[in-house]
Amino acid sequence: MRLPILFAIAATCASAQSNNCDCLEGFIDQYLDALVAHNPKMLPLVRNVKFTENGQKLEPGDGLWNSMAGKGTYRLFVDDPQTGQEAFIGTIREEARNPGESTPAVIALRLKIVNRQITEIESFVVRNERAAQNLEKVGEPHHVFLETVPPAERASREDLIKTANMYFSGMQLNDGKGVYAFTDDCNRLENGSQTTNVPTPAGQTRPDPATASNYSSQWGCKEQFASGLLHFVTRIRDRRFVAVDPERGLVFSFAFFDHAAGKTRTFQAVNGRTVTAGPTQPWTWEIAEMFKIEKGKIRQIEAILDRAPYGMNSGWSNWEDGMADRARDVR
Repeated sequence: MRLPILFAIAATCASAQSNNCDCLEGFIDQYLDALVAHNPKMLPLVRNVKFTENGQKLEPGDGLWNSMAGKGTYRLFVDDPQTGQEAFIGTIREEARNPGESTPAVIALRLKIVNRQITEIESFVVRNERAAQNLEKVGEPHHVFLETVPPAERASREDLIKTANMYFSGMQLNDGKGVYAFTDDCNRLENGSQTTNVPTPAGQTRPDPATASNYSSQWGCKEQFASGLLHFVTRIRDRRFVAVDPERGLVFSFAFFDHAAGKTRTFQAVNGRTVTAGPTQPWTWEIAEMFKIEKGKIRQIEAILDRAPYGMNSGWSNWEDGMADRARDVR
C-alpha cells in the first residue's frame, strides 16, 4: 500500500511546481485517507515524525487512527508553502457504538512537509456532533476564505500575524478601549455556529452593552470587544501561528483560552458598573482559530474549540512558552 501512495504524492507535487498549495493540500487528503485505512504506513513519514492529538504526544497509529471511519464534507485549508506547513479544519466521521454506524466530529490538522515527507503532525479532534453537523449544514467555507487578495493589497507575513494577535490581546485585556482591527461586516463562526451579528429573536430586545452582564452573540465583532464584557477569558496563551497565506490573507492559529474563575469573576465594566459573571471553576478552551484579514483588519473568523484541563499544554511548547501570552510564528 505504501508505494502507490508515495507515487501519488510525488505526482501531485511534480504537477504542482507552480502551485505549492495544491501539493500541500494533497498531503492533507493522503493523511485523512490513511486515517480511514488505520494505516500510517501509507504515508511518507520521517522516522522520527512527531505526532500529537489534543495536546498528547502519541505514536502514529494510535488515538484517532483506531476509530476514524470516514471523511466529512466540510473542508477549509490554509496553505503556507513558504514554511511547508498545511493547516486544515474539516469534518470527519468516527466509529460509533453499533457496527457500521459512525458519528460526526471536527478536526483541526497541521502537517509539516520537508522534502516531500511529513515531519510533524498536530491534530485537534473536537468530538462534538452538533459542531460537525453545523459545519456540514453550512456546506462550504465562507467565500472570503477562498478569495485571493489583490497583489497591491497583500500584507506581509509579519503584519498578518500582528493583526491576528490583536484579536487575542484585545480579548485578554478586555478594557473596552483597545484599537480593534475589525471590518464593519466582521463575523465569527465557532463550532459551526455564528457568534456575532445574530438576529434578535422575535419578541425579544437586543441586549444593551451598558446594562448586560455578558457579551451577546447579537453584537458585532467590534461591539463585543468594546463592551468590555469578555472578562471570563483571563489569559490567552501559547499563541502559535502555524500557517500564514498572504495570497489569501489567511492566518491559522492554535491557542488556549484560560478561565481562572474565583475573584476574576468580579470586575469593573466600561461604564463603572461592578459585574460578577463567568465560569465558577477554572478551565481552559483548547482552540484552533482562523482569520481572514483585509487591509489590516479582520473580516472573518472561524474557530473550533473544546474544553480542556486548566493550564494544559499543546505538546509543541516548553512550559514557559506554553504559559506565555505572546505571539509565536511557527516555521
